[in-house]
Amino acid sequence: MTAPARRGRPGHSLDSLLEVAVAVFNERGFEATSMDELATRLGVTKSAIYHHVPSKVELLRLALDRALDGLFAVLDEPGATTGPAIDRLEHVVRGSVRVLTAELPFVTLLLRVRGNSPVELAALRRRREFDRVVTDLVRAAETDGDVRPDVDPAVTSRLLFGTVNSLTEWYRPGRGLDADALADALVTTTFSGLRTAARPTPREALR
Repeated sequence: MTAPARRGRPGHSLDSLLEVAVAVFNERGFEATSMDELATRLGVTKSAIYHHVPSKVELLRLALDRALDGLFAVLDEPGATTGPAIDRLEHVVRGSVRVLTAELPFVTLLLRVRGNSPVELAALRRRREFDRVVTDLVRAAETDGDVRPDVDPAVTSRLLFGTVNSLTEWYRPGRGLDADALADALVTTTFSGLRTAARPTPREALR
């Protein structure tokens, strides 16, 4: 459960504090970042930070939950819960690209987690649960005859989301490629080798 946000002091909300903290965590690493450095970057005192959160660890937890909550929200969307499994899988991939582009620093931080603390271990457990749902979708699509059966579903899932996750290494917002165009390119290049039938994709069927 996310702790209720306290009323912020003038100048910084919890959201703005979190955005700066995530930027510093990504630059220096979580362990190497001190509360003194966060206060300097924000231009506030440490007590001003503690007015919002009790610790640096709480900032990490909030940041990781923001990325994970976005991904799990995609799984609850109608496009991920109804229709053929292959179409639901494509929806989840597109939605994950959308989350990544909208929350790029937060997803980048999530992908760097290695389980060095209880907060990181909890985040890894949620990532594994997300991976399990995606693998089940691949398996269901294979059963439907829409995904080639010669690749293990878990491997297919890892390859798909390895490609999605690699976007954190080079994608930069505002450089001429929006989330939809990025998702189109990714789906075109990955699903062309994944599908077994010439059945139209959801977007092709609407044309």
